[in-house]
Amino acid sequence: MIGVFAPNEDVARMAFFGLYALQHRGQEAAGIAVSDGRGMSIHKGVGLASQVFVSSAIEKLKGHYAIGHTRYSTTGSSSERNAQPFMIETIHGPLALAHNGNLVNSAELRDELMEQSVGLSSSSDTEVMTMMLARNRGKTWEERIKYAMQKWRGAYSLAILTRDGVYAVRDPWGFRPLCIGLLPSGGHAVASETGALHTLGCEAIRDVKPGEIVALSNNALTVTQALPPVKPSAMCVFEHIYFARPDQVWDGIGVHQARQRLGEELAREALNGYETDVVIPVPDSSVPAAIGFSRVSGIPYNDGFIKNRYVGRTFIEPTDSLRKRGVALKFNVINENVRGKRVVMIDDSIVRGNTTGPLIKLLRNAGAKEVHVAITCPPIMHPCFMGVDMGTYDALIAHQRTVEQIRDFVGADSLHYLSVDGMMRAIGRSEGFCQACFTGKYPVEVNVGTVKTGFEKGGNL
Repeated sequence: MIGVFAPNEDVARMAFFGLYALQHRGQEAAGIAVSDGRGMSIHKGVGLASQVFVSSAIEKLKGHYAIGHTRYSTTGSSSERNAQPFMIETIHGPLALAHNGNLVNSAELRDELMEQSVGLSSSSDTEVMTMMLARNRGKTWEERIKYAMQKWRGAYSLAILTRDGVYAVRDPWGFRPLCIGLLPSGGHAVASETGALHTLGCEAIRDVKPGEIVALSNNALTVTQALPPVKPSAMCVFEHIYFARPDQVWDGIGVHQARQRLGEELAREALNGYETDVVIPVPDSSVPAAIGFSRVSGIPYNDGFIKNRYVGRTFIEPTDSLRKRGVALKFNVINENVRGKRVVMIDDSIVRGNTTGPLIKLLRNAGAKEVHVAITCPPIMHPCFMGVDMGTYDALIAHQRTVEQIRDFVGADSLHYLSVDGMMRAIGRSEGFCQACFTGKYPVEVNVGTVKTGFEKGGNL
């Protein structure tokens, strides 16, 4: 998610390059909305940012203000009607909204709107938020946003575009990251991660604080503390484990360094009971952890897998015979680095359990004598309702099986997960993070029966 205020600049192109730096956060759809102070225009579609935006599409988006989004669905399916930003005309002028997160009370808010005869065209909680802003009382957009925030419950980091401004909004729990910086031209940009702001040349970068509304302007940021921040905060720890780009710095914590420390803690906990010859990561997010694991254990680090980063990000479906190859389409093994060796395979997580077993099989087929698996987080036993699509309880292998049963299922010689305490030592904080997917202790009340397609035909809530 990106937002840009830069008069006399090509804001649509800036937003596109910001989205390109954030492509890892969502590959299902992309969109950009732009305002020139009089009207608003939008272009969005299904696919990667590079597939959705060609030069001719970007050139049609003229203005001083822009917001953009790459979609990773958590409420609503991966269809074009759920692509963001959402843009509507309101009595207060045009409005567009891009959202990173997930509202846990979206069902009741949706029902309230429909009881008020408000029509909805999608199954996304983002459209619910957009419609609520359009109907809210208040003389200014800050007042309308503040009023809506009192009703929203759950995770939301937002970039909001109006006819003459961009607003950055973060929920009072601080679930998902959001940061803001000063552009070289004197304007400002807001993004889900610091890496996107660095791509645009931003300086003086800071986090949008929980509960804040920040209005982007040319000379100074206008900050409104709309809601008091919840103490302790509930930042998503999975951002550090897997989701964020390695160059992200969130609340003063560098993701790459945190991942190295996760590997170091994992080595301290996992080394008892077996001897191995080489440490290899499952690329990409596990690479820093494998480096840390190797440093503490003294076991040499080497590359074992080569990843094809384009598989799964194309509209061309594989044939049935290729589909049966599964992860072999995405990973190849460097045989000489594992042949005849006892391997420690480092991975960031096991969610559904569909990938680990085939990866182990690839290593064994390449001649590995033993394959030991070490995971840089605890077992994921509970779904996430705050913006990470982990599926339901039925989909989570650690909810269905013990660690030893998972080891048997994936075919590893041994399996070790990092403990919750070890994870938090690596992060460097004992509190302030949501750990619900590991512990089941949610910072807000959730409906555990919710599914992301619940607002669609055949979906259940």
